[in-house]
Amino acid sequence: MADKKGPVPSSIVHPETPLEDDSRDLSLRPRFLQEFLGQASMKENLSVFISAAKQRKESLDHLFLIGPPGLGKTTLAQVVANELGVDFKVTSAPALDKPKDLAGILTTVSEGTVFFIDEIHRLKPTIEEMLYIAMEDYELDWIIGQGPSARTIRIPIPPFTLVGATTKAGMVSSPLISRFGITCRFSFYEPADMEAIVHRSAGILKVSIDDDAAALIASSSRGTPRVANRLLRRMRDFAQVFEQGHISLRVVQEGLKRLEIDSLGLERYDREILKIIIERYNGGPVGAETLAISVGEAVDTLEDYYEPYLIQAGLLQRTPRGRMVTPFAYEHLNLERKQHGNNGLLF
Repeated sequence: MADKKGPVPSSIVHPETPLEDDSRDLSLRPRFLQEFLGQASMKENLSVFISAAKQRKESLDHLFLIGPPGLGKTTLAQVVANELGVDFKVTSAPALDKPKDLAGILTTVSEGTVFFIDEIHRLKPTIEEMLYIAMEDYELDWIIGQGPSARTIRIPIPPFTLVGATTKAGMVSSPLISRFGITCRFSFYEPADMEAIVHRSAGILKVSIDDDAAALIASSSRGTPRVANRLLRRMRDFAQVFEQGHISLRVVQEGLKRLEIDSLGLERYDREILKIIIERYNGGPVGAETLAISVGEAVDTLEDYYEPYLIQAGLLQRTPRGRMVTPFAYEHLNLERKQHGNNGLLF
C-alpha cells in the first residue's frame, strides 16, 4: 500500500514547520522565568519546584512538557537550566539512533545538567529502556564482550534532569511517562499575553510598534509565540520599506493582506478547505478521504497539519459522520448559510 503521508508545506502561521528565520533571532527567547510571558499557573508551580531543588542542592525532578508546536517547550527547558544555573544539553529523539548515542551524552553530563530531548515520543525502544535506568538509578547498563563471554556492567552517571517534550503525548509509552516527576501542559496563549510577547519582541528587535498593530499581529498568530515572532519580522520588513521602520496598524493590515493571512491567522489554503466543505458539501458532513481528494492533499497532511487549528478556532468539527463547518465559519468567511442540507459523503 502506498504511503499516504504527504509533504508538509512551508508556512508562516503553521508553527510545526521550521523556517530559516526561526534560528536567527534566538535573542527573542526569554532566558529566565520572569521574562517568560504567559502560562502563568504552570510557571508559578515550576518556580516553586526549582526553588525547592536549589535549596536542597539537588537536581530538579525529571520534567515532561506537553503541547502543540511553537508554544515554548524548548525555550522553557533552557529557562529551567538558567534558573538552576546548570549546563544545558539538547537533542531530539530521531538523532538518537543507537544506545551508544545516548550513552555518549549521559557519560559526559555534569551534576544537575538539564538534558532536553525533543520529540521524545519518537524514541526507539532500546534507547527508551536504557533511559529508564538512567532516570531512576542514575546508572547506565552497558554490555561488554560478545557471545558467551558477554557481561553487563553498570556505569554510574551524575544526577541530571531529563526534560522530555512532545506534541503527541498519546504516543509516549506509559513506563516512560511514569518516570517523570513533573508534568507541564502548554495551552494556547491568551490575547493579552500574545500582545505582551509582540511588544517584548519588538523592543528586542528595536522596532517601534503601535498598540493596535501589536493587537492585530497577536490575534493573527494562532495563540502561538513562534507565529507572532514570524509575523513581527515580516511586518518589520514592510514597515522598513513603507513607513520608515514604524509598524502601524495600516502596515500590519497591508502586510497581512499581502501574505493572505486574516485576523484569525488563517492562510488562503485554510480558508479554501472551509469553502470547499461549504460550497461542495453544503457544510458537511464529509469524510476525511473525500475531503483530502477534494483539496488535493494527503489524508495525514489534512488531519495533522490543517485541521487542528481549524478545530481549535471553532471553525471545523470532527463528527462520527465526517467533517462539518460551524456557524462561526460561515460568519468568518462572510458566507450565507443555506437552509437545506444533505447527508454528506462518508467515504
